[in-house]
Amino acid sequence: MAKIIRGGTMVTAADTYQADVLLEGEKIAAIGEGLDVSGAEVIDAAGCYVFPGGVDPHTHLDMPFGGTVTADDFETGTRAAAFGGTTTIIDFCLSTKGEPLRQAIAAWHQKAANKAVIDYGFHLMVAEANDQVLEELQDVVQTEGITSLKVFMAYKNVFQADDETLFKTLVRARELGALVQVHAENGDVIDYLTRQALAAGNTDPIYHARTRPPEAEGEATGRAAALAALADSQLYVVHVTCAEAVQQIAQARERGWKVYGETCPQYLTLDISCLEKPDFEGAKYVWSPPLRDKFHQEVLWNALKSGILQTVGSDQCSFNFRGQKDLGRGDFTKIPNGGPVIEDRFGLLYSEGVHAGRISLNQFVDVVSTKAAKLFGLFPRKGTIAVGSDADIVIFDPGIRRTISAETHHMNVDYNPFEGMEVQGEVVSVLSRGEYVVRDKQFVGHPGAGKYLKREPFQRP
Repeated sequence: MAKIIRGGTMVTAADTYQADVLLEGEKIAAIGEGLDVSGAEVIDAAGCYVFPGGVDPHTHLDMPFGGTVTADDFETGTRAAAFGGTTTIIDFCLSTKGEPLRQAIAAWHQKAANKAVIDYGFHLMVAEANDQVLEELQDVVQTEGITSLKVFMAYKNVFQADDETLFKTLVRARELGALVQVHAENGDVIDYLTRQALAAGNTDPIYHARTRPPEAEGEATGRAAALAALADSQLYVVHVTCAEAVQQIAQARERGWKVYGETCPQYLTLDISCLEKPDFEGAKYVWSPPLRDKFHQEVLWNALKSGILQTVGSDQCSFNFRGQKDLGRGDFTKIPNGGPVIEDRFGLLYSEGVHAGRISLNQFVDVVSTKAAKLFGLFPRKGTIAVGSDADIVIFDPGIRRTISAETHHMNVDYNPFEGMEVQGEVVSVLSRGEYVVRDKQFVGHPGAGKYLKREPFQRP
């Protein structure tokens, strides 16, 4: 059945205006005033913003890490994403040295099949860059439509790749039209500092942050940017946390290098003091890179506003406090890294960004939806409200004030890092390709409704 969204304020990355939106099938069919189609369902959006569905470019669902597996799989994770206003995610597919890339991709397809309630795509981790892998990448990009490749510069002896692997991946990505992503921290330095801390008996969660200083992130960011320029390739720095990394990205962009950056809500709203909470509560805030001193927050907000950073991902990687995070009691290196953020990404960026006056309404749409769609080969299918685009729509009431809590969130995890935070605005209804996933704050979607997205090659936005 056709649907007409009426009475709302349409907001895209470029425009804010009053109009009706006609949805037919999976697409946006028309935008205008006084639209009327016989038999169409009328959705009253009076007093609400009508946003394009959020695009979260950074999630880890059903992912093994540190001897356990993330608490949210593709069903619970995408359900929570939908409640939070996100209609598309791109999840990280982890590969293993010595195994065909196709094997890793097949495993991630199996994880998502018949579970996702919203649309999804994959990034692919590159653990080594031998001749076989470099040859396989052509099939990955052209057949699977996976046009983004992840290289870790940290997690020594687990995920970390050397500079040769990163450089070869950048060169191959230039040839194939793929965007290379880096986790930018100096893993060798962190490994040394970590061993020093443990030897000195420093085992509490706060030492996770103290052994991963911002200088190690800044150095790795600058090194990756220089290698991308040398390869004449394109680079996307995930989860930027600090002034040191922002400075490196700003300098690279000033030189005309194709370097882009992402930050996350946790780095915009929380700080290093969270890791010092008593009774091991600090373990809830252990993720990598770690939370920083509070002054970095305004640096990140200003970088979003000025365009030095382009996107905000959740880095969703949820582990329960009981039974998972507490594996690291007595040794911070054994605390599973990650936190539950997928549901609150969209709302936190509106409240702390738009409502607090840090970014404009249109910039909000750009950083939570449009720019990610452009960078990762999904625009204009995703990331905007336009005729011919997928009918991914969020109806958002800016007048509601609510409190974030684990008691009311939909993630499959026993805590919320933003517990007790008051935010302005709430998602009311969410449509994915023209069908309700959340209607009047109630889940009406179903597992398996989400489609796998083959993405287009990288184009400079």
